Amino acid sequence: MKHFIKSTFILSAMLFLAWSCSDDDDNTGNQDLDPQLNIVEVAQGTDDLSSLVAALLKADESPNNNLVTTLSGEGPFTVLAPTNDAFASLFNRLVGYDSLDDFDTAAEQDLLAAILSYHVVSGAAVTSDALVDGSDVGTVQGGSLGVSTDGGVSFTDALGESASVAIADVVTTNGVVHVIDKVLIPQAAIDALNDAILFSITALAIDNPNLSSLVAALQAAEGDLPGVLSGGGPFTVLAPTNAAFDAFLDGTPLSEVPTAVLTQVLLNHVIAGEIAANDLVTAGTGYASTLAAGPTEDTNISIYYDATDGVQFNGASSVVTPDVIASNGIIHVVDAVIDIPNIVDHALANDNFTSLVGALTDDGNTVDFVSVLSSTEEVYTVFAPVNSAFAAFTNPDGNALQDILLNHVIGGAVATSGSLSNSYANTLATYAEGENLSIYINTDDGVTLNGISAVAVADVVASNGVIHAVDTVIDLPTVTTFAVADPTFSTLVSALTTLTPATDFAGILSRTSDGNMDSIDPPFTVFAPTNDAFDALDAIPEEGVLTQVLLHHVVGGANVRSGDLVEGDNPATTLQGDDITIALPGSDDNIADITDGSGNSDIGIIAVDVQANNGVIHVINKVMIPN
Repeated sequence: MKHFIKSTFILSAMLFLAWSCSDDDDNTGNQDLDPQLNIVEVAQGTDDLSSLVAALLKADESPNNNLVTTLSGEGPFTVLAPTNDAFASLFNRLVGYDSLDDFDTAAEQDLLAAILSYHVVSGAAVTSDALVDGSDVGTVQGGSLGVSTDGGVSFTDALGESASVAIADVVTTNGVVHVIDKVLIPQAAIDALNDAILFSITALAIDNPNLSSLVAALQAAEGDLPGVLSGGGPFTVLAPTNAAFDAFLDGTPLSEVPTAVLTQVLLNHVIAGEIAANDLVTAGTGYASTLAAGPTEDTNISIYYDATDGVQFNGASSVVTPDVIASNGIIHVVDAVIDIPNIVDHALANDNFTSLVGALTDDGNTVDFVSVLSSTEEVYTVFAPVNSAFAAFTNPDGNALQDILLNHVIGGAVATSGSLSNSYANTLATYAEGENLSIYINTDDGVTLNGISAVAVADVVASNGVIHAVDTVIDLPTVTTFAVADPTFSTLVSALTTLTPATDFAGILSRTSDGNMDSIDPPFTVFAPTNDAFDALDAIPEEGVLTQVLLHHVVGGANVRSGDLVEGDNPATTLQGDDITIALPGSDDNIADITDGSGNSDIGIIAVDVQANNGVIHVINKVMIPN
């Protein structure tokens, strides 16, 4: 039987050669029969099937096997031929079997023959178009393989794992070969190899003397991490070497590391799902979520990978041995322990944030951003402009760099993309008198900030908050910024622009410094009617009247926040000239009530303190009318 399996593998290689050399390639992958080459001869002449040929010869060293002779015989056979890479992957997985040379006893060679014969169907040359989706095919070994034709042809072995057909329908004198990307494992081999082939991630680590420090750390951590990584999954584990742990501990005994800290660090090396090195190389760069707990219950710490030149994680740890396959996932051995990153660590690791890092560390800043954003005393949401955003930013208003940077940070909150909605939040940037500037978040189509900056990569979770990479630097907002950004005010914007062309309302309300305009110098307190408020009018007035109505919604020269009001009546003079009166507390659901210049007293303030860099907006539910 072992010889038969070996012959099958050789035949597969020969079929591949016949396919490679054929001049009659059609769109189906079927090849014309070459009467000079049988399955074994094709395999022997095909470089990418050299491991298969060697496996057949090694199996035939046992007196019980004659695979090469069998697969050189009359047939017909159908052979699934694993490539050299498939065999390399198998040896990465098998504990104690690093190459074919380790099959050195007759019993082990018979086991190898059983594996090889599991790739052979006798009595039929089955081409891919004859395979039936969902069916099972019996093999010479005695076990069966599941067949799938969904999205290409694949075969499922006794482990429940699939091998995909890379090259189909290589025709030989005594059968047909399908080249596959994985060595298939029969139940007999599972039973014989036991832990050698079904080694879990934990078992593989225990078996590797260079990972003994990792094993000790797993055993010292909270919970049953060895047990977790022995089952379930699949997991991708980044396994630091002993030298990596020595450097990380820096002389501190493992027993002195707090178990909660140790557990978090270890979980930061575990990613749910199975991610091979080639998957990372294909992606290039990006983020994944580890099992380490984030700053809130519904978050997990992110890890940054860069596979553009080797594979590196968080800019600190490189893969030295990739793709060690386990029964419940995959291991990549790494050369450094990956500590839990804070916001600054994530910014430093990603080359797309080099301009941001440079700005944060600018000596001209009076704010020590590195200390602030590394703090464990507070959590933050950071909207981080990428390099191209900084390159495009011209700072048209000449605002201080530190203020602009602070305008990208929300303090005291971990706002993941799933928790965001159309709303305002306060940033760490402040207006002249210490009031925090607002930022408008819109989630109607992705996530945009202040109507100008879109989130390109969301939810990079750090130990002290979350980062969202954005494509535009978010300058300090004016009251005009918020009116334009918030769709609640689209009618108001139309009234201020297209319906009143003779007055430059947008320019006036964007001003951040005094000029020669006397009573309409900033700051401005704007009472902004919603779209519904305008819809309640019988009609929007013509330009002359509308201009006076709009001026009646602005108080110039004052940044009047809700906290500046006292209980009772608070009169204020508008730019139009008439007074309005604000009464606290408001009626019903109103925060406050307003009486306008015409004496209407049923106007409610429904939202307050949208703070801009040149004033403040309060939202009202009815258009105010001057006397």
